[in-house]
Amino acid sequence: VQLQASGGGLVQPGGSLRLSCAASGFISDYYAIGWFRQAPGQEPEGVSCISGSSDASTYYADSVKGRFTISRDNAKKMAYLQMNNLKPEDTAVYYCAASPFVDPDMSDYADFDSWGQGTLVTVSS
Repeated sequence: VQLQASGGGLVQPGGSLRLSCAASGFISDYYAIGWFRQAPGQEPEGVSCISGSSDASTYYADSVKGRFTISRDNAKKMAYLQMNNLKPEDTAVYYCAASPFVDPDMSDYADFDSWGQGTLVTVSS
């Protein structure tokens, strides 16, 4: 599986962006898709995840709850991260990743076996 993230850019505080993650090759509908981010000089952070279960359960880091929404379209092999009310502290390179586990551990990067290249999100006035 190859993943490609896109949709990053420069946005003012309070603005919105939608990140996309396109998968190519075989990817099961049971794969979970996660979004991670890494700001300069900081450790990577698991931002959000959507499970491969039938109920497509979701996880959000406390720092983005209520502002970010993750979704997926299995038919198109796409996943999305809608980011609203962006803050300067959201500035980071964002990565999407796929896990063969239905509900992976977002703190264990080894649960994710495919990673896309990052897309830079900059929130600044």
